[in-house]
Amino acid sequence: MTLEVKKNPGSDLKVFITNRDSRCDECGEDLGRRAWITLAGEGRALCLTCADLDHLVFLPAGDAAVTRRARKHSRLSAVVLKWSRARKRYERQGLLVEEDALEQAEQACSADAATREASRARAAERRAELDEQYVVRFAERVRELYPGCPRGRATQIAEHACRRYSGRVGRTAAAKDLDEQAVRLAVVAHIRHAETEYGALLVGGWDRQEARAHVTGQVSAVLSEWQGPLPAARGARR
Repeated sequence: MTLEVKKNPGSDLKVFITNRDSRCDECGEDLGRRAWITLAGEGRALCLTCADLDHLVFLPAGDAAVTRRARKHSRLSAVVLKWSRARKRYERQGLLVEEDALEQAEQACSADAATREASRARAAERRAELDEQYVVRFAERVRELYPGCPRGRATQIAEHACRRYSGRVGRTAAAKDLDEQAVRLAVVAHIRHAETEYGALLVGGWDRQEARAHVTGQVSAVLSEWQGPLPAARGARR
């Protein structure tokens, strides 16, 4: 049975940039000042990784055409807000959108010279967030553990996992040691967003845990396909 998910335009997901020291109420990690968090039930603060928003990239406010197109193309997006002490209100800083959607939006606006320059500047900022050698090693580890991972996906997974600003799984001590479980978490997160309707469920108002449970079977199937036969099984065929 095909699941139909309708987007409710009034149900924007929200991400807040804090003005004080924060801690994630799910993973317990200290996030420091200016952390990017979402709010769950009963006022619980979640980091972007625990909220399953850490694969998104930040599009600052200011270019209405790019913002409009990126939001249209992105299956999952979130409004980024920050409290203004001077104005006593939350002010919009921009959007978190899927990287492919941002690229589509920038290409659609490429006829405008100013937009092209802004696109280059944002691309430079995204590159600056990455430790290239670390990304290469992380991607190699993904390919080692998941030889069935489609071409190009290992690097994509590594780049998303290792961005500096977000506190993603790739920035943890275990991931920096290329621990198998930490790499697996990054791969699972990618599969959940890229291979299932998980993002559409969140936008449609599903609870995060319910949406995760709904796509668990799909995630496991893809993970098994990418992992391939166990080493012992491969050796038995020799």
